[in-house]
Amino acid sequence: TDRVSPLNVYGASKAAGEEAVLASGARALVLRTSWLYGASGRNFLTTVKRLAAGGDLRIVDDQFGSPTSVTALAEATCALLGRPDDARPTGLYHLCCAGSTSWHGFAAEIVARLGLAVAVHPIPTSAYPTPARRPRYSVLSCEALARASGVALPDWRSALAQCLAAQAA
Repeated sequence: TDRVSPLNVYGASKAAGEEAVLASGARALVLRTSWLYGASGRNFLTTVKRLAAGGDLRIVDDQFGSPTSVTALAEATCALLGRPDDARPTGLYHLCCAGSTSWHGFAAEIVARLGLAVAVHPIPTSAYPTPARRPRYSVLSCEALARASGVALPDWRSALAQCLAAQAA
C-alpha cells in the first residue's frame, strides 16, 4: 500500500513497466519480488561463495530485504498461473520469501550453511559505494497475495537450505 518511490533508474523502469501492464486493461498478475538468488548465474549467493574462497568477507549490514530463491518464486508463480482464470488473482502483488535480513546476515547464513571457515565482517553502506543508490529497507509484505490466493513462500533461511541442498545433490 506504500507509494512507489524508486531511488534509481532501474527501480523507475520497473515501476513504469508495472504501471504499463496494469493500465493495459489486460487480465494481468504482476508479481514484485526482491533479492533474487539461485544456485547458478550471477547473484549474491554465487558471489559470496566465490569471494569466500579467497578469505574473509566485508558485507553491508545496514540494508535490509527478503532474500528470495528463484526456485521458490518460479514454483509459486507456476502454481498461480496454473489456476483457472476465475481462481487466479489479478493486479499487483508482492511475492518473496518470508522474513528479512541484511546483506551481511544473508552472507553469514550462506557461509555457515556451507561450513566455510571465513569471517563475515559487517560494514556500512558508506564503506561500499555503488553508482546507484539502494534502499535501506526493501522488505515487502506478501500478506495481500497470501489472503487472495493462499500462496506464500517459505522463510528465506529454509529456501536457502533447499537451494544449497539441491545444488549439492
